[in-house]
Amino acid sequence: MKLIISEKEIAAARIAKILAGNGVYDEKVYGVPVHKFKLNGQDYKVIGLKGHILKVDYPQEYSNWFKTDPIELIDASIEKIPIQKKIIQALKKVAAEAEEVIIATDYDREGELIGYDALQMAAGKNSQLVFRRAKFSAITPKDISEAFSRPGKIDANLAFAGMARQYIDLIWGAVLTRFISLSTYQIKDRFLSVGRVQTPTLALVVDRELEIKDFIPTPYWEINLLMETMKGEEFEATHRKKRFTDEKSAREIFERIGETGVVTGIKDSLKDIKPPAPFNTTMLIMSGSSLGFTASKTINLAESLYMNGYISYPRTDNTVYPSSLDLKEITGMLRSVGEFSEMAKAVLSRERITPSRGRKKSMDHPPIYPTSPADMKCLSPDEWKMYELIVRRFICTLLPAAKLKSISASINAGGEIFIASGSTIIEDGWTRFYPYYKHKDVIMPQLKEGQELKVRDKKLEGKETKPPSRYTQGKLVETMEGLGLGTKATRHTIIQNLISRGYMGSNPLQPSEKAIAVIKMLKKHAEKISSPDMTSELEMYMDGIAGGEETREEVVDRSRAMLREVMARLKNEKDEIAGEIKKGIREDMVVGKCTNPGCDGDLIVRVARKSKKRFIGCNAYPECRQTFSLPQKGLLVTTRDVCKHCGYPIVKIINKGKKPWELCINPECPGKDEKYRNFNNKKQGNGADS
Repeated sequence: MKLIISEKEIAAARIAKILAGNGVYDEKVYGVPVHKFKLNGQDYKVIGLKGHILKVDYPQEYSNWFKTDPIELIDASIEKIPIQKKIIQALKKVAAEAEEVIIATDYDREGELIGYDALQMAAGKNSQLVFRRAKFSAITPKDISEAFSRPGKIDANLAFAGMARQYIDLIWGAVLTRFISLSTYQIKDRFLSVGRVQTPTLALVVDRELEIKDFIPTPYWEINLLMETMKGEEFEATHRKKRFTDEKSAREIFERIGETGVVTGIKDSLKDIKPPAPFNTTMLIMSGSSLGFTASKTINLAESLYMNGYISYPRTDNTVYPSSLDLKEITGMLRSVGEFSEMAKAVLSRERITPSRGRKKSMDHPPIYPTSPADMKCLSPDEWKMYELIVRRFICTLLPAAKLKSISASINAGGEIFIASGSTIIEDGWTRFYPYYKHKDVIMPQLKEGQELKVRDKKLEGKETKPPSRYTQGKLVETMEGLGLGTKATRHTIIQNLISRGYMGSNPLQPSEKAIAVIKMLKKHAEKISSPDMTSELEMYMDGIAGGEETREEVVDRSRAMLREVMARLKNEKDEIAGEIKKGIREDMVVGKCTNPGCDGDLIVRVARKSKKRFIGCNAYPECRQTFSLPQKGLLVTTRDVCKHCGYPIVKIINKGKKPWELCINPECPGKDEKYRNFNNKKQGNGADS
């Protein structure tokens, strides 16, 4: 019997069905689904995992935070601990009957490590097992049949690179998190998480926020004219200097402008708007962000589409289609879907299909592309949005460039030169089928040199420079990729973890006061932790493991040496560090100004002395007894936002695995739905035991 091991149950069921057609029989081993079939007279069984079945952790003797000095964890032994015991039990039993095991997990570092761990569990019961590796980029009949017709070998180096990441992230995360949390007495569910990748990622968001807070706007002035031809055609022109930093000189020029102007020069040009590059993971997340999806949701939707055979593997750096990919065949397949029929025909009508190319080329997986036609009725609304985005992107990479005609006219008015510009798409090319691309045509009248124009109106506008924008999740993923922070498989998870731990929220992303305090402290006392340089250096070493130039042990020991150096300084400055972070935590507990008439206090999050329940109360207590109740479960994050309906403060509640919940603290808020109004009516108390 041959045993196939896939990364998830949904993939196991699909692989079995593809290989066996309708001749699949299902059974359960210790409650775990196992799919059986015959192929060419050979018995097969397929079992699906739930991602990692083992995790790395310290032995039980290190579990007590108060009895273990965090520095001891740097060199402490590390164990592999089962986290999917039923699946491991079933895997061992089925493997004991097998002659050959084919690993069919996702082909990347994480997938290879998952497969390698499963292999170790299977081999423990059957030392005679032969192991093979099936590599594929899409769960389609063609790809699966080809992958299982010629399975290769497990890539141990790739698995060891993933294992090194597990070890390094555990060591850095455990040591730094325990040290910072114990120093500030933030333990149990209030612990302060610090990590090798998440901390420099958070530093990007904090640095941007501090840049915004410190930003001093610079005033400037613009001079704009509304021009009119003798035929009554109107258009706008702007002074060629664009911005004046001196109001006096701008006003002098403004006053000199009369009632007419003369065209002194005309330039026109034609340029191509090239089609977009094929999707890789980062580009997909950025485009998903423009649809209103978080990074995590984008990946989850793409993962679901992949597992169900609609798209190729969504975790890839590649932006160049391999020559082996039959682009014409894929396009022909999409012609059967009504929504995409016209665009597919536009591609197939071309004499030669030449796809666009991005800058990144890798050999592990192709860019993301549709692998089978989908019916809108069979997908959720969000899955369909994601599928449509991927299909349209794929089609547009095969279409010709759009043609943009630009016109620029120089106009002399009052001895000053003004510029009027217009542009219009004259050949829509790929943009016809890509509604996510936005271009607004600016129509210019037909002008000629020496032509006299009327000045219908003139404006001198005072403006101010604006601070940089906060990061969106998509933009943050792109920045992380450029700095070598995380991988295509982990960046969205890192962002989600920072949000769920109350370090940042909203989209665009805004850090909490606690996050700002932690990053300021680390920059001052241990800058290496908050800088991407150390993390990207370790990533380079892990690439070396995958390539066979480094060993797992060498890279992990190198990271331990880096951490010892960091901890030596942190320990010497522990008291100062604790004070700085505690101040930020206190500021994070301020919800907003007290709503009691005549009170100038702040509303803060408090905990009742007797019941230990949290509530919101005024810091002017006992003079002011204003209180508001709170949900008792979930991570509480203050936002400093106010309700648009009543002006009371808003807080955010984060429960693991659920969408964050924004709550106006006012029990009588006219904008609350009945559920929240009932909650406050039942639970409202005065918190008098504070």
